[in-house]
Amino acid sequence: MKRRTLIAGIAALSAGAAAGAVGGGFAYAETPKAPALPRAVDHARVVPHVKGAPTLMPAYFPIPHLTKIPIPGGMIHGLPGEGNLIAFTVDDGVSSDVVGAYAEFARTTGMRITFFVTASYPAWRDHADALRPMVESGQIQLANHTWNHPDFTKISDGEIRSQLERCGDFIRTTFGVEAAPYFRPPYGNADARVLAAARAAGYPQAVHWYGSIGDSGPISDENMSMLIDRWVTAQRIVIGHANQPTILGHFDELVKTIRDRGLQPVTFDDVFLRP
Repeated sequence: MKRRTLIAGIAALSAGAAAGAVGGGFAYAETPKAPALPRAVDHARVVPHVKGAPTLMPAYFPIPHLTKIPIPGGMIHGLPGEGNLIAFTVDDGVSSDVVGAYAEFARTTGMRITFFVTASYPAWRDHADALRPMVESGQIQLANHTWNHPDFTKISDGEIRSQLERCGDFIRTTFGVEAAPYFRPPYGNADARVLAAARAAGYPQAVHWYGSIGDSGPISDENMSMLIDRWVTAQRIVIGHANQPTILGHFDELVKTIRDRGLQPVTFDDVFLRP
């Protein structure tokens, strides 16, 4: 089956059901932040692929083999140094249909994605079997986006720890992987106290973003296309959400933009050494 036909089928099957499931989308600030770079290190660079190495995915995107660098700590908004890498990240999981469509999109294209899981949403259980092989292979990375998405600047240190621990336990039990050290504070809200509390809970690496495709809440197709064109560029962390059905009609566009610009999708584990 042609990939465009497959994605169109996903969109047709999912749009109606997803539209009734996405009423609780979250509003994120769209203002870009300047990338925060780590102290001087050897930046991640591509290493030639070993001929004959096993691969789970079709060859739309190559499996990256990088010289990894230490995680910078604190808060990052982009990937360090100069290069052709793109970190596409997906938050929340309000819509089970959208999470399922993302899993199929990744399976059929080899797209590397980091999901920031909000663990209380049933979508992650609904599609655990589909996601697990790609999680195990490293194509998909799962990181911590809390249990039920509270604003960390408005809760206590103990509540921050509980939110991160409950989500981390869910990811570990359901998928057999460790979410730490990566977390994304809900709404992107974090101050020095929040970062210290998260670090004490075993999550020293907060992840913000440089650009958004705008789907934390409802968005038109035209606006999503504009944001994909604006923000899907080299060395960026880009945020999307598994909340709204609009993305279902833009998977081909996302792939084409990445390939036309010569970008290599990566997860954070592709780029950074775990502590």
